[in-house]
Amino acid sequence: MSEILVVDDDGHIREVVRFALERAGHHVREAADGRAALQAFGQRAPDLIVLDIVMPEADGLTTCRELRKHSRVPIIFLSSRDDELDRVLGLELGGDDYISKPFSPRELVARVSAVLRRLHPDAAPAPDAGLECGGLRLDLIRHRCYVRDHELVLTVTEFELLRVLLSAPGRVFERAQLISQAYGDDHHVTERTVDSHVRRLRKKLADAGLDPIETVYGIGYRLREAALP
Repeated sequence: MSEILVVDDDGHIREVVRFALERAGHHVREAADGRAALQAFGQRAPDLIVLDIVMPEADGLTTCRELRKHSRVPIIFLSSRDDELDRVLGLELGGDDYISKPFSPRELVARVSAVLRRLHPDAAPAPDAGLECGGLRLDLIRHRCYVRDHELVLTVTEFELLRVLLSAPGRVFERAQLISQAYGDDHHVTERTVDSHVRRLRKKLADAGLDPIETVYGIGYRLREAALP
């Protein structure tokens, strides 16, 4: 059973989400705004956060930005504004998914399950499982990424995308293939969402002094066979 923190200033929305998630077997905590969410997170970190964007005190984007300073907890945004700018910004700040209001509780539960499966895949890797190319290394057991032996903090989705690319350096992955292999059976993911996550991943790698991901225009992405010079 996973613990989900639901953050929304609308009590009715929290009630609907709580009912749907508890019915699916999850434990749910609630917060009415971003400030309360950060306090709740400090008391006990949940397995995933469902985070509204438009809230008083501290909005969802600000809350996500604060959380990403020290945590890779999966975040699914909710928003009453079906605005592409909000969606892209939310994903680039480190969100794992984005759902527009009004939404189907069944769809929300499906997306929560999909993100949690990416964090805890059913098939456990071998004890020494890892992927490495040059100075870029993924520890699949501990779900950690290292550049020149310095840890790089990635979200669940960023880690899975890098895992797929690093599994076959030099191979070109179409966006549809990345969706299938990195996101599993989450069919709600769009190619534009993939682009947003890859852009965020590339920025983190660039900040660490590494630029291993190449865009193959009109097709998708690949990891250079030598991640580091």
